[in-house]
Amino acid sequence: MTRVYNADAAVLSGTARTILEEKGSTVFTIDAAATVYDAVAEMDEKRVGALFVVDGDALVGVISERDYARKIILQGRASKETSVAEVMSSPVISVEPTTTLGQCMHIINDRRVRHLAVVEAGELVGVITIGDLVHTILALQSQTIDRLHTMITGPYPS
Repeated sequence: MTRVYNADAAVLSGTARTILEEKGSTVFTIDAAATVYDAVAEMDEKRVGALFVVDGDALVGVISERDYARKIILQGRASKETSVAEVMSSPVISVEPTTTLGQCMHIINDRRVRHLAVVEAGELVGVITIGDLVHTILALQSQTIDRLHTMITGPYPS
């Protein structure tokens, strides 16, 4: 018998908002005109792997450690002379706060990204990483296992 994994099964209950409520909605951004060197320094200072790129109030891209490695180091470009706009990934892959965790997992897997912008009414309200999703899914699985264990080993109803 073949079993089909359903990413929207009960173990993946919750939404992007669920993760933001747990971790907070802090998002680190950088201006599109900044240098890649400035972006890497900012990522190091904030201890994050990516920054969302803004041009004024508009969300225009994302720059990650992966962009730096592939578009600066491997191409022999100078990070102090290259603007973030030249190497950022665009358009930004985003979800709404109501997007289910299963849908978020599918998007991350299908689009091969590590960071999802959470956008509500056109405004960047948070970020979800692949690590956030794995952490949340493992916690949900643990809760499910605990409930099942209690149900199986608990006293028999009279």
